[in-house]
Amino acid sequence: MLHRAFQLLTGHYCSNDYLGLAGDARLLAEFYAELAGDGEALLEKYGLGVASSRLLTGDTAVAHRLEAELSRLYGRSGRSALLFNSGYHANIGIIPALLSKGDLVLSDKFNHASLHDGLRIGRADCKRFNHGDYAQLRRLLEQERGRYRQVAIVSESVFSMDGDCADLAELVRLKKEFACLLYLDEAHAVGLYGEHGLGLAERDGVVDDIDLLVGTFGKACGSVGAFLICADEVRDYLINTSRSLIFTTALPPVVLSWNLFVFQKIPAMAAQRKHLQQLSGQLREELRQRHLPTAGTTNIVPVIVGSAERTVAGAAHLREQGFLVLPVRPPTVPAGTSRFRLSLTAALQWQDIEPLPDLIHGWLTDGSRA
Repeated sequence: MLHRAFQLLTGHYCSNDYLGLAGDARLLAEFYAELAGDGEALLEKYGLGVASSRLLTGDTAVAHRLEAELSRLYGRSGRSALLFNSGYHANIGIIPALLSKGDLVLSDKFNHASLHDGLRIGRADCKRFNHGDYAQLRRLLEQERGRYRQVAIVSESVFSMDGDCADLAELVRLKKEFACLLYLDEAHAVGLYGEHGLGLAERDGVVDDIDLLVGTFGKACGSVGAFLICADEVRDYLINTSRSLIFTTALPPVVLSWNLFVFQKIPAMAAQRKHLQQLSGQLREELRQRHLPTAGTTNIVPVIVGSAERTVAGAAHLREQGFLVLPVRPPTVPAGTSRFRLSLTAALQWQDIEPLPDLIHGWLTDGSRA
């Protein structure tokens, strides 16, 4: 019989359901408790489709309520929220709409693929700086800022494959010194950091300094969709120019209602955030005690294996032992850095993963598996 953690970890240990909300039956029952009333009321909150873009007939009252709630939570006069169908839609739609010929984007090399795709679609020049190398970023700004009308610095806050964090204070300093835009993707931070769970920018006290703050509902919120926090005039401009917003069917009311329902609860989930931080720290320490190569400081805990073939074989071995640990290989990560990406959720307890460090260590140090 498989280790009892297998059933718990399936869809969770390698997923982005960081607060364990997607599989929370009690929370789901609470959400559907109001599933009553006439057909029109049901469609307004629980409808399964709108069959149109928001700019045509696909706009809904719940979409505006969700945007209003996000604007309130991230609160500053003159700033508002705009919904996108996913983080991918946001990142391929915002950058090309706002930056064009005569502009420059400076992007962290370890940014998510959706950000790189957005840069390829757009017409702005792009230069990538080594991951977290803000000295190199400064040199690029010194060399290039005067040649361009607009320059945007683009970074994730929590990096999805290494589990490390951007230095937001330094990014804000550089943005101000060189009069740049700062674009921050908080996909892996929303729900997990800050007093109200709004992300790393809230934790570090720099929300008001982020010009374009992207968050998603597809990670800690256990749902789908994304949002942008930006100046009111930027929001209005994107509604008329962002192709990934204009030319796609809007999210259905049931998804938007769930996103609103969950986001109103996330500020009170401090206990889950603390538990997840403690769990992640304990796992990382156990890995380091066994001299296993890991990195980062977040609930994303990588174990660097090296070759893709060895990582795939190791993942198969761990699955045989009852742990669903999927291999991450190029092109998702650079060649020679294939890894196990241990993605922890607040639904886990230490006893669920306690055997894992020894299993990984035993497998990696067994010469017969080299």
